[in-house]
Amino acid sequence: MILSILRAGGAQRGVNPLKFSRTITTATQTQTQTSASRGRGPRKEGDISSVFASLSGTEAIPLPARFASIKQSLLLPHAPAIVASWSRLLSSLRLEINEIATAGSDIIPSIDFEEIHNHSRVQPFANSLCKRGVAILRGVVQEEQALGWKSEIKDYLIANPQTKAFPKDNAAVFELYWSPGQIKARANANVIETQRFLMSFWHSSDPNAAVWTDKPVSYADRLRIRQPGDAGFALGAHVDGGSVERWEADGYGKGHVYDKVFEGRWEEFDPWESSGRLQAESDLYNGAGACSMFRMFQGWLSMSNTRPGEGTLLVNPLFKLATAYYLLRPFFSPKNANREASGFLDEKNWELDIEQSSVLQGASLGCTLELNDALHPHLELSKSMIHVPEVRPGDYVAWHCDSLHAVDKMHAGKGDSSVLYIPACPLTETNAEYLVRQREAFLNGTPGPDFPGGIGESEHTGRMTRKDVEIAGGKQALIAMGLGPWETGSKKEEELMKMVTSK
Repeated sequence: MILSILRAGGAQRGVNPLKFSRTITTATQTQTQTSASRGRGPRKEGDISSVFASLSGTEAIPLPARFASIKQSLLLPHAPAIVASWSRLLSSLRLEINEIATAGSDIIPSIDFEEIHNHSRVQPFANSLCKRGVAILRGVVQEEQALGWKSEIKDYLIANPQTKAFPKDNAAVFELYWSPGQIKARANANVIETQRFLMSFWHSSDPNAAVWTDKPVSYADRLRIRQPGDAGFALGAHVDGGSVERWEADGYGKGHVYDKVFEGRWEEFDPWESSGRLQAESDLYNGAGACSMFRMFQGWLSMSNTRPGEGTLLVNPLFKLATAYYLLRPFFSPKNANREASGFLDEKNWELDIEQSSVLQGASLGCTLELNDALHPHLELSKSMIHVPEVRPGDYVAWHCDSLHAVDKMHAGKGDSSVLYIPACPLTETNAEYLVRQREAFLNGTPGPDFPGGIGESEHTGRMTRKDVEIAGGKQALIAMGLGPWETGSKKEEELMKMVTSK
């Protein structure tokens, strides 16, 4: 709760946050009870493969029969409109995919960090970002600084060889959250300003929505140092933030996030509307790596010179169209299922299923939503998934939380492909509740609440402390991590504090 954070962090101006350890414990216990009531509990030990059915090697488990009823309930009130919208969607997809295939990586907008307050540069960048859902900010930190962080992380790994990683035989993604490089990057003033800048493109139709995009909240995620030749960390197209929850009334349905799509009006769906997402529940099944925090953008900060094909990121600039497609796809089937047949993708070959099954293509309980050509043929992923352009150390890549993204199947470069995963999260009630638990994890040296559990870095040599956060980023960094006094700046914030107090 935000009030808990204020108390635990020393809400009164000038109060030492460390004097509130008892309040921290109380707040954490309260949140643990709340999480338990939602079916959550401590995460099992593991690594990033726990998040993806394709990486874990487990066979897909059919969804419970109740999902057929869930689909039927979404469909019945709007079936004719959904059928008509499906036809419009397939037509729009063809046009957009051709444009993306022609433009390639050039379709992804970029802007220099030093120009993010230059209106003449920001406006065209904003237009492109809002359509494509992905962007690059160049030179957020100096190259030597980013490379220095990587060097510190490598030293930390050498000092702590017990660190878990995936794949086991050629480590690429490390179960590290509190290493020197990670802490310093999250605390960096330019990184925090980048998060603030990106979140400013979101909006809310509800003037009373309890969301503050000008107050970034730190989310402790992993890092990647992928070596040349690696083919183990090969993630296909996927979208994070839950999977089956997108169709469930108790999931994203709580915030009516995708109502326009399920009403057959996908053109009116606004992916940049934040108010509904405040109520959405993206982790109903306590997934091993499911994200329970509201990340407006996922993102990473580069620590290497990386070109397309060198173990980097692929994104899908279809954005809103792709979102509408993966939401509507489960309601339709081809009349002629022969993919080699002429006209397989034509609208006339696809019809609404009269009897809905429990299948939600690519979705499984507790894992992320994964897409492929067999299940989602109209996206033509071989054309619409494109590499991000070449990045240098200190560049920041961001993509909207609904965006499809993937990782090179093979790292064909000559140097490491290294990034720090640093998303952009606003201050909300849910995010504040998470921050209470994450702060406790930081102080204990264990993984954050969304990540596989265990002792983590609690016994690691050289793990960062609160003092290190303060040295790296000062007051702003302490506030973002819930370690410093959080000052209210508006009546709306004060009203939220009162609301939380009454709970």
